Amino acid sequence: MGSNASTAYEAQALPTKTSTTLQSPTKKGQVTAFHSSSKWKLHFEASKQTSKLIVIYFTASWCGPCKHILPSVNEFAEKYADVDFIKIDVDELDDVAQEFGVQAMPTFILMKKGKEVDKIVGAKKDDLQKKIEKHRF
Repeated sequence: MGSNASTAYEAQALPTKTSTTLQSPTKKGQVTAFHSSSKWKLHFEASKQTSKLIVIYFTASWCGPCKHILPSVNEFAEKYADVDFIKIDVDELDDVAQEFGVQAMPTFILMKKGKEVDKIVGAKKDDLQKKIEKHRF
Protein backbone atom coordinates (compact mmCIF):
# COMPACT_ATOMS: atom_id res chain seq x y z
CA MET A 1 0.00 0.00 0.00
CA GLY A 2 2.34 2.77 1.22
CA SER A 3 2.11 5.83 -0.99
CA ASN A 4 -0.92 8.09 -1.10
CA ALA A 5 0.19 9.84 -4.31
CA SER A 6 2.38 8.64 -7.16
CA THR A 7 3.11 9.90 -10.63
CA ALA A 8 2.64 8.16 -13.94
CA TYR A 9 6.41 8.43 -14.43
CA GLU A 10 7.63 6.87 -11.21
CA ALA A 11 6.34 4.33 -8.76
CA GLN A 12 8.11 5.67 -5.67
CA ALA A 13 6.29 7.77 -3.13
CA LEU A 14 6.54 11.52 -3.41
CA PRO A 15 7.82 13.23 -0.28
CA THR A 16 5.08 14.77 1.79
CA LYS A 17 5.37 17.89 3.89
CA THR A 18 3.80 18.09 7.31
CA SER A 19 3.01 21.70 8.06
CA THR A 20 0.09 24.07 8.26
CA THR A 21 0.53 24.97 4.58
CA LEU A 22 -0.93 22.42 2.18
CA GLN A 23 1.61 21.48 -0.44
CA SER A 24 0.53 20.20 -3.83
CA PRO A 25 1.93 16.73 -4.58
CA THR A 26 2.24 17.65 -8.25
CA LYS A 27 5.64 18.27 -9.79
CA LYS A 28 5.91 20.16 -13.07
CA GLY A 29 5.05 18.10 -16.10
CA GLN A 30 3.69 15.07 -14.29
CA VAL A 31 0.37 13.39 -13.72
CA THR A 32 -0.41 12.89 -10.04
CA ALA A 33 -2.31 9.74 -9.10
CA PHE A 34 -4.33 9.86 -5.90
CA HIS A 35 -4.89 6.64 -3.95
CA SER A 36 -6.62 8.16 -0.93
CA SER A 37 -9.96 9.98 -0.93
CA SER A 38 -8.88 12.13 2.01
CA LYS A 39 -5.65 13.23 0.26
CA TRP A 40 -7.67 13.99 -2.89
CA LYS A 41 -10.20 16.07 -0.91
CA LEU A 42 -7.39 18.12 0.69
CA HIS A 43 -5.83 18.76 -2.72
CA PHE A 44 -9.19 19.62 -4.28
CA GLU A 45 -10.12 22.04 -1.48
CA ALA A 46 -6.75 23.79 -1.82
CA SER A 47 -7.19 24.02 -5.61
CA LYS A 48 -10.34 26.10 -5.13
CA GLN A 49 -8.12 28.95 -3.93
CA THR A 50 -6.29 29.23 -7.27
CA SER A 51 -7.40 29.87 -10.83
CA LYS A 52 -5.18 27.04 -12.10
CA LEU A 53 -6.85 24.58 -14.46
CA ILE A 54 -7.14 21.03 -13.12
CA VAL A 55 -7.66 18.11 -15.48
CA ILE A 56 -9.01 15.10 -13.59
CA TYR A 57 -8.43 11.90 -15.56
CA PHE A 58 -10.79 9.14 -14.40
CA THR A 59 -9.45 5.77 -15.46
CA ALA A 60 -9.45 2.05 -14.63
CA SER A 61 -6.68 -0.54 -14.88
CA TRP A 62 -8.85 -2.78 -17.10
CA CYS A 63 -9.85 0.03 -19.51
CA GLY A 64 -8.31 -0.35 -22.98
CA PRO A 65 -9.07 3.20 -24.22
CA CYS A 66 -7.58 4.55 -20.96
CA LYS A 67 -4.31 2.74 -21.64
CA HIS A 68 -4.38 4.02 -25.22
CA ILE A 69 -4.70 7.70 -24.24
CA LEU A 70 -2.31 7.64 -21.25
CA PRO A 71 0.78 8.58 -23.34
CA SER A 72 -1.14 11.62 -24.63
CA VAL A 73 -2.12 12.61 -21.09
CA ASN A 74 1.54 12.38 -20.05
CA GLU A 75 2.53 14.42 -23.12
CA PHE A 76 -0.02 17.12 -22.25
CA ALA A 77 1.25 17.21 -18.65
CA GLU A 78 4.74 17.94 -20.02
CA LYS A 79 3.49 20.49 -22.54
CA TYR A 80 1.09 22.32 -20.21
CA ALA A 81 3.14 22.55 -17.01
CA ASP A 82 0.78 25.31 -15.81
CA VAL A 83 -2.09 22.79 -15.66
CA ASP A 84 -2.57 20.33 -12.78
CA PHE A 85 -3.14 16.79 -14.14
CA ILE A 86 -4.76 14.35 -11.70
CA LYS A 87 -5.31 10.63 -12.27
CA ILE A 88 -8.03 8.81 -10.35
CA ASP A 89 -8.67 5.08 -10.68
CA VAL A 90 -12.43 4.61 -10.38
CA ASP A 91 -12.02 1.20 -8.76
CA GLU A 92 -9.71 2.59 -6.07
CA LEU A 93 -11.60 5.83 -5.37
CA ASP A 94 -15.14 4.91 -6.36
CA ASP A 95 -16.53 7.53 -3.96
CA VAL A 96 -14.69 10.28 -5.86
CA ALA A 97 -15.87 8.89 -9.21
CA GLN A 98 -19.47 8.85 -7.93
CA GLU A 99 -19.14 12.39 -6.58
CA PHE A 100 -18.24 13.57 -10.11
CA GLY A 101 -20.90 11.40 -11.79
CA VAL A 102 -18.38 9.35 -13.79
CA GLN A 103 -20.14 6.57 -15.71
CA ALA A 104 -17.63 5.71 -18.45
CA MET A 105 -13.86 5.63 -18.81
CA PRO A 106 -11.88 7.51 -19.61
CA THR A 107 -13.60 10.67 -18.41
CA PHE A 108 -11.77 13.97 -18.19
CA ILE A 109 -13.24 16.71 -16.02
CA LEU A 110 -11.71 20.16 -16.30
CA MET A 111 -12.06 22.26 -13.15
CA LYS A 112 -11.27 25.83 -12.14
CA LYS A 113 -11.79 27.21 -8.65
CA GLY A 114 -13.73 24.08 -7.70
CA LYS A 115 -16.18 24.34 -10.58
CA GLU A 116 -16.47 22.10 -13.63
CA VAL A 117 -15.68 24.11 -16.78
CA ASP A 118 -15.69 21.23 -19.27
CA LYS A 119 -15.92 17.46 -19.63
CA ILE A 120 -14.80 14.87 -22.17
CA VAL A 121 -16.01 11.28 -22.10
CA GLY A 122 -13.86 8.91 -24.17
CA ALA A 123 -10.27 8.77 -25.39
CA LYS A 124 -10.56 11.91 -27.52
CA LYS A 125 -7.03 13.33 -27.63
CA ASP A 126 -7.79 16.28 -29.95
CA ASP A 127 -10.88 17.34 -27.98
CA LEU A 128 -8.92 17.15 -24.72
CA GLN A 129 -6.11 19.29 -26.10
CA LYS A 130 -8.53 21.91 -27.48
CA LYS A 131 -10.37 22.17 -24.16
CA ILE A 132 -7.12 22.41 -22.17
CA GLU A 133 -6.00 25.27 -24.44
CA LYS A 134 -9.41 26.93 -24.14
CA HIS A 135 -9.51 26.91 -20.33
CA ARG A 136 -5.90 27.06 -19.15
CA PHE A 137 -5.78 30.87 -18.76
